[in-house]
Amino acid sequence: MKTMIAAAAAAALTLLPATASPAAATPAHLSSPSACSAKWVVTGKKVAVRKPADNAPVASPDSPVVRYLYRGEVVTSCVEAIARTQSGPAYRKCGRDGHVWRIVRGGQVPATCLKRA
Repeated sequence: MKTMIAAAAAAALTLLPATASPAAATPAHLSSPSACSAKWVVTGKKVAVRKPADNAPVASPDSPVVRYLYRGEVVTSCVEAIARTQSGPAYRKCGRDGHVWRIVRGGQVPATCLKRA
């Protein structure tokens, strides 16, 4: 039985081309570390980038401010955080209610203050 498995493995190895490698089978979009290219434009006049307090997964309107973004700035964000509440929206920013926060460099921004670039 062992010799049959060894023979099958040897046959499989001889059939593989010499140039084949595991890295060649990986798609290009998965192998590059900077695959995120979703650009967002800030629509609010002055929008706070907030860091969630006490190691929480999602920011809140009273979370500490890390920095500010101004209207017209372009940021990159491919991930969003959903804030769950008992009732009603999680925040009211930039003239609209919402519960989705976009994760940007340094913290989180209300998604109602961003539009796709």
